[in-house]
Amino acid sequence: MAKKKRTTKSKKKQAKNTPGFRLSNQQKLVFGSLLIILAVLLCLSFLSYFFTGNADQSTLSEIGSRNVKAENWLSKAGAWLSDLFINRGFGIPSFIFAGLLFLSGIYMLVDIKKSKLWRHWFWGTLIVIWSSLLLGFFGEKISMLGGTIGYEMNSFLQDYIGKIGIALMLIFGLIVYLAVRFKVTAQSFTKLFASAKKEIKEDFILSDEPIITGVDNSLSDEAESIKSAFEIPLENLEPTITNHSTLKKETSEPEVEIETLKPEDQELEMEIETVEEEKSLTDNLSDKLVEDFGLFDPTLELGNYKFPPLDLLKKYDIEGITINQEELEENKNKIVETLNNYNIGISSIKATIGPTVTLYEIVPNAGIRISKIKNLEDDIALSLAALGIRIIAPIPGKGTIGIEVPNKNATIVSMRSVIASQKFQKAEMELPVALGKTISNETFIVDLAKMPHLLMAGATGQGKSVGLNAVLTSLLYKKHPAEVKFVLVDPKKVELTLYNKIERHYLAKLPDSEEAIITDNTKVINTLNSLCIEMDNRYEMLKNAFCRNIKEYNEKFKARKLNPNDGHQFLPYIVLVVDEFADLIMTAGKEVETPIARLAQLARAIGIHLIIATQRPSVNVITGLIKANFPARVAFRVTSKIDSRTILDGSGADQLIGRGDMLFTQGNDITR
Repeated sequence: MAKKKRTTKSKKKQAKNTPGFRLSNQQKLVFGSLLIILAVLLCLSFLSYFFTGNADQSTLSEIGSRNVKAENWLSKAGAWLSDLFINRGFGIPSFIFAGLLFLSGIYMLVDIKKSKLWRHWFWGTLIVIWSSLLLGFFGEKISMLGGTIGYEMNSFLQDYIGKIGIALMLIFGLIVYLAVRFKVTAQSFTKLFASAKKEIKEDFILSDEPIITGVDNSLSDEAESIKSAFEIPLENLEPTITNHSTLKKETSEPEVEIETLKPEDQELEMEIETVEEEKSLTDNLSDKLVEDFGLFDPTLELGNYKFPPLDLLKKYDIEGITINQEELEENKNKIVETLNNYNIGISSIKATIGPTVTLYEIVPNAGIRISKIKNLEDDIALSLAALGIRIIAPIPGKGTIGIEVPNKNATIVSMRSVIASQKFQKAEMELPVALGKTISNETFIVDLAKMPHLLMAGATGQGKSVGLNAVLTSLLYKKHPAEVKFVLVDPKKVELTLYNKIERHYLAKLPDSEEAIITDNTKVINTLNSLCIEMDNRYEMLKNAFCRNIKEYNEKFKARKLNPNDGHQFLPYIVLVVDEFADLIMTAGKEVETPIARLAQLARAIGIHLIIATQRPSVNVITGLIKANFPARVAFRVTSKIDSRTILDGSGADQLIGRGDMLFTQGNDITR
């Protein structure tokens, strides 16, 4: 736990590095009030121009003289402003500028998002230009309607397209404004005309209904207030009802039409109409958008992007497992002989051949303790004259004891064979990661989105950097650039440099950063703080969209149920990769712990995942608070059992053979 002073210092630096310019509440009050007052003064000067504009025309040329007085309600300043906007400007539409200025003051006082204000200014300016052109078109003799700008625009356009062309251009501008601003479509006009036609038709039908007179007035008021559910045509009124009459009952429930049958009819037919459940307005709109445009596809932004082919990966001549029967028999006999020397009988033994090690599953005789076999680990290694022997007692899910023995001739597990496997190609995961093959020669694939963070540790030269490259390569072969982004931190400056070529597609960086791959440890703090800001912004979007995680949010966005004008957008996954985390702690100090801890605790739901590689994740490198949020661990070969317990919270990593041999755990069983 960092000290309080350091925490305060880190918070100050984080606030200092936060981009953007923000006003205090007092400054917002001052500037907001100033804008509102200026808007009111501008509006008053415009209104006064219609009464005093002609009288003030002579004073405009001598506006600098103190002896001259203006008739405008705001004196010389009002006369000059009103002449500038009304006479020489856009005419009556200039009042919109006063309204926009007033709206800006309100937005600043209430602290509403600036994006909405800029939208109002954009559309307001376009309305001013369109209105000035319209008023100049209809009021050529009255200059104050559209102002000088409106008059000159009309004169210029009439020389080229005439009055008819200007009228058509004004109509087209109105259609564009309604379509873009209010999302008006051709179907909107169709529905409007259809509803009007329906109302006229209903009025016509009601006016043609016959009026029945001669009704007995002795009926009570209560009986008159009740509307009969039965409709009897006027021409069928008879003293009695024959057997062939048809009665139809109308209710708000599903309609059931009952028809009386003749005595000679034997079957009763009934037609049932169910009422469909009414959908909400949002669902109807999103369904309509999906029907017209289809589901939103984030990959269309880079539609010409092609995934890397398998030919880029190296293909080895010998990739299959070669079975050496003599080696298997020799190891089996030595294991059985060693156990018999300690009076441990075996009822059965089974061998599973892997690329690097072979698993011998033995079933001891009844009455043999597992701990007795476990204690013979060093003796079995001595008899087999091999390193890296590991005893699994018992194997989870099986009633056997496993003894892992390294092969004399290990098989190379190439990245190409793992990527080309059917298991990886058909993996339906959010972030599939292929780590290699298990001891049973099965391709091992995990989902980074479910981990949600990964800690890789091991002695130097045992394969940590190769493991990082395997993770990145898996994601590059499976995910589109619009679906995942990488933030790479490489203090060694040589391990991840080759990913510079995909900077424009996959790598994320700060706007003011020159290099996409961070090699200077002092610049990591700004990147981590910006990721925390991105995390907070994403949680705000998830809250507004009523979603719990990034998967639900993106599915909702693809179904066009979220409006991009409200700040919603498709969220790609972000994978933060940090190599040599211990070196980062030594150079950048403890200031990186706070953002790393926040990201490890909170970033899972919004799609930010961390991969940290270090040699030994001791307490002075990774605190317990951070380490607790990394349930997924990858351990390469270490030199002592203490280091193995530090990584895996258990032994086993000290018995690996190296050269990429690893143990993986996700909080439960350990997989080799």
